[in-house]
Amino acid sequence: MDRIQMLTLFVAVAETGSFAGAARATGLSPPTVTRGVTALEDHLGARLLIRTTRVVRLTDVGRDYLEEVRGILADLQAADDLASGMAVRPAGHLRITAPVEFGRSFVAPILADFLDSYPDVTAELLTVDRIVNLAEEGIDVALRIDDLPSSGLIALRVGEVRRVVCGSPNYLAARGVPQTPADLVNHKIIAIGGTSHGIDWRFGRNQPERVRLKPRLFVSSVGAALELARSDWGLTRALSYQIDPDLRLGTLQTVLDAHEPDRMPVHLVHQEGRRVSAKLRRFVDFARDRLRALPVLNP
Repeated sequence: MDRIQMLTLFVAVAETGSFAGAARATGLSPPTVTRGVTALEDHLGARLLIRTTRVVRLTDVGRDYLEEVRGILADLQAADDLASGMAVRPAGHLRITAPVEFGRSFVAPILADFLDSYPDVTAELLTVDRIVNLAEEGIDVALRIDDLPSSGLIALRVGEVRRVVCGSPNYLAARGVPQTPADLVNHKIIAIGGTSHGIDWRFGRNQPERVRLKPRLFVSSVGAALELARSDWGLTRALSYQIDPDLRLGTLQTVLDAHEPDRMPVHLVHQEGRRVSAKLRRFVDFARDRLRALPVLNP
């Protein structure tokens, strides 16, 4: 078994979390995958994976090695693409991640249109409300909202969103419109996440103000909070893109607009490499143009 195949099998085991999963992904038998990874470890004189009866996980050495191997395989694929003409004809598999609501509303339709335009590309979209480690989880592109920490990732800004407080017109007519953040203590609050000990909502830009609230109702998703707000139960806080359809329909309206905190940037991010594959380059360009054209991100 050659080195490239051993490296490919190692990455497949790391990404699927099992030898059986890697076998399915590569079309080989589990014993062949096991032999390939074992041969790689013997060649290196280092243990890359910890195997138990229930799980396979990376050692510290394996985690560092995985990141390097992914870069090597990506460079090799880019060289093959260049030689075969695929550099101008995107092909292969893309893995993309985005926050749940943003992914559902915007990234999924963009990805579907991209696949229609490039029939040799396949893709999967992971929608989760957490920061995904691109290298560890084998992700090509991530959509991220909020300021980005310093990293080795390439970031392309595509717009910005606001953090808003909102409620239904009926609720506000009955309970009154809060004029200052402090007025929220007199309102029914629908909290997303948090604990029964209370939540802190921050307002303002130059001199941020923090308001401590003790909601009676906590929910685990934005969708549930907005549905409750639409039903006239109380006020909640969301990002502007999440309530854009409601604002246009008039089912929700924002309050305390003059007290909003700084706007949050929206970026497409991907790993830096000596060569970027055609599929990744085309998707980033495609998604960038579509996202920048959205009024909800760029009024």
